[in-house]
Amino acid sequence: MAAAPLSFQHDARADGGRFWARLAGGLVELDYQLDGRRALFVHTGVDPALEGQGYAAQVVQAAWDWAQGQGLEVVPVCSYVAVWMRRNGK
Repeated sequence: MAAAPLSFQHDARADGGRFWARLAGGLVELDYQLDGRRALFVHTGVDPALEGQGYAAQVVQAAWDWAQGQGLEVVPVCSYVAVWMRRNGK
């Protein structure tokens, strides 16, 4: 089943931040850290009730778009982000 498009909140700090959305079934999130002009995508999380519906891909895309708009290089620390980047030719 394909996930309905989500609108993510972005909580930014000087050293990193989080993209997230809360749904009836739980939380979808991506945490990142900043290292100069690099954004280290360190964690993606999807509550079990929401797994397998495409929400992880959506949060990574939202964070990717933000990082690109900021001129940041994305470094995939999280294994899911690394797979997403390979699948999407990033």
